[in-house]
Amino acid sequence: MHDLLDAEGVSVWFSEKDIVLGQPFMREIDRGLARSRTGLVLVTPALLKRVDRRGVSDKELSELLARDLLLPVVHETTYDELRKVSPLLASRNGLNTADDSMADIANKIAELVSVEDDLTAPLTSAN
Repeated sequence: MHDLLDAEGVSVWFSEKDIVLGQPFMREIDRGLARSRTGLVLVTPALLKRVDRRGVSDKELSELLARDLLLPVVHETTYDELRKVSPLLASRNGLNTADDSMADIANKIAELVSVEDDLTAPLTSAN
């Protein structure tokens, strides 16, 4: 998803790619969240397990849920499974790779964030 969004011209901050070795992990995530205007959560079976264990993903999700614009993208799981772990996230209108290809979803996200093009902050991705 990161590469597809990047190809669409969307500025994406993704902790797994953007935190340099040796940097304080939680502080860099905090900075990334603070600079982001939109939150994208790629909801996978692995994410559901991590959030349920109340680790870093749970902390990121808590912050993103407080945002006006949080977009879940369900991949290889269902909204019913998500609802068991995070009813608040499952209540958000989002996208599903069962309905659209990843490329189509990246295109839709690019269109969404281009509406807010006046802002320069990157998109945050949690997965």
